[in-house]
Amino acid sequence: MSLASTSFDLPATGDYARDWALVDVETSGLIPRRDRVLSVAVVTIGPDGEQTGEFSTLLNPGCDPGPVEVHGLTVERLRGAPAFDQVAGRIGAMLQDRVLVAHNAQFDYDFLAHEFARARMWLPVSQRLCTLALNRQVDPPTDDMKLGTLAAHYGVPQQHAHDALDDTRVLAGILRASLREAARLDLPLPLVSCPPRAESQFTPKPPKTPCAYRNPGRMTPGGLLLQGMKIATTGETAHARAELVGRAVAAGLNMVTSVSRHTSVLVTNEPVSPSAKARRAAAEGVPVIDEHTFLRLLADVQAGAVHEATAASAGIAPVIAPVKAPARSPATAGGRTAESESTTAPVPEVPVLPPPSLGATVPAPREPGDSAGTLAKPLVSHRVLVLGGVHADAAAARTSVVDLGGSAAVNLSASVTDVVLLADGEKDRRMSRITALELPVHDADWLNSPTAIGPDTTAVRPHEPHVMPRGGVIDLPMHHGTLVPEWYATVGWAPQADCGIDVVAFLLDEDEQVTFDEDFIFYGAPESPAGTVRLLTGGPAEQTIALDLASLPPATRKVVVAAAVDGAATFGTVGAIQIGAAPGNSGSPLTRATLDAATTERTLLLAEIYRRGPVWRLRAVGQGYDHGLDVLARGYGVDIAD
Repeated sequence: MSLASTSFDLPATGDYARDWALVDVETSGLIPRRDRVLSVAVVTIGPDGEQTGEFSTLLNPGCDPGPVEVHGLTVERLRGAPAFDQVAGRIGAMLQDRVLVAHNAQFDYDFLAHEFARARMWLPVSQRLCTLALNRQVDPPTDDMKLGTLAAHYGVPQQHAHDALDDTRVLAGILRASLREAARLDLPLPLVSCPPRAESQFTPKPPKTPCAYRNPGRMTPGGLLLQGMKIATTGETAHARAELVGRAVAAGLNMVTSVSRHTSVLVTNEPVSPSAKARRAAAEGVPVIDEHTFLRLLADVQAGAVHEATAASAGIAPVIAPVKAPARSPATAGGRTAESESTTAPVPEVPVLPPPSLGATVPAPREPGDSAGTLAKPLVSHRVLVLGGVHADAAAARTSVVDLGGSAAVNLSASVTDVVLLADGEKDRRMSRITALELPVHDADWLNSPTAIGPDTTAVRPHEPHVMPRGGVIDLPMHHGTLVPEWYATVGWAPQADCGIDVVAFLLDEDEQVTFDEDFIFYGAPESPAGTVRLLTGGPAEQTIALDLASLPPATRKVVVAAAVDGAATFGTVGAIQIGAAPGNSGSPLTRATLDAATTERTLLLAEIYRRGPVWRLRAVGQGYDHGLDVLARGYGVDIAD
């Protein structure tokens, strides 16, 4: 099957008309810095939609090919195939001056970047487009965003799944349909800039050893060290710092890089040291000992309490427990919160919902004929886009939508059923397209008594994501008695012309502190040392935190997902932030929340994924702060330079 004579009928103007290089790789595993590419296919398409080139080959990785049951590429099939460096030049020539397109493009891009780096070459890609991210913006009525599901939805034939060339040909059909839908909705393409990468940037940091013991608190004056104590050091030491750290870790102590109120003891030979750690220790009342005393105490470290296991690895059935009050906020400086008490509106208590089966709504939506449910929640299955108004009015309108059973949208998509116009909403650039699509447009009074007519302008998914209010909590579901380990929390917002949004994650222990600075995941350090939490970029208005809950160390009790405005702008100008949680990178969102800060906040806590007994829960937070990301990070124990 060749696409050489097939016209893709792509939109002929603007971002939609480009030179494209569609790529698919089959790999020996999922970690680009470790695993290898086993096969690669590239199909190039011009701005007119005509195919201009095609290349595919098996590759001999020189290692175990990994899950043969998935890709079917055995050692025998790969024997005699070229090594990547033998075809890198040809692949590079096809990618040059084109936009790389792939389904889950960061995966393919990262694998190619590592292979080019191993070949001592640059990956000649300056922009990429992810068809997964593009379809999250289009939001077609499918249960998930897998390649095969989208192919069936768009009518693209698929012959051999996990065959690189066939997957690339299928991708070409999906790109065609997705671009036409994006043009119909007048959506900006989620193009991601890809600066060249040097080989040195791929050198992974060695994973640090997580402490297996709970923090017992501060050391008592004249007392002993207990396993799990958090030990910080500062200043010059007679023994090499690496030796001190190694001996302490071997004894079961938790060596940390910053001082907080949870630090058990600070080790320094300079009690009046001017260092930031010493100043913080004095301010917090953290005990201070010298190196000689520390070494003496290391010889007799007392036993500590081991962290509990989790259902992610044990397969324990979930336990539904009452919801505790929201966790205390981290320390701030000059923001809206104090050390341990929030002065902004508290996160409301919401009953914990029972764990759903995968793909089900939580709770199940009312049937169309259920008049009682329709009267109580007239906007069930409606997705409402609010335009115009000052931020406070728009936020109140979105809250009303959720209270009425609907879902608040942040962008125009195929799933939007209604539009509410507030003051000056008719001036929004999307109104011309909304008019062309003949979507129902309402004024603000409509939310006081919305009609109970079901949406008929868009197709509805068989299973709509559960809409979580601010403070809502659900148990992450079990599948065949075991917690689904991989979760993707995708954050989206309206495209911004004057500022950027950074999505970050913090891996926290029982003290709500990071164990290492590397437990702070952000654009400059997008992956935890063990690869269990990653930041993925789907476009200028979408980022995802990917979590492998089964592989998180027992010391990690909570993962906090937050967003920060880059620069002087605030969330009052950015507007609402949407976060959705899905099992797997192309799964349908199990749940979704649209969160508004007030007007002056620059950081916003979006969600917490946390352990509660043997299970994991997800809470939609929606707590904003006036301070920047650096203050938020320091509050969680990250050592941020002034």
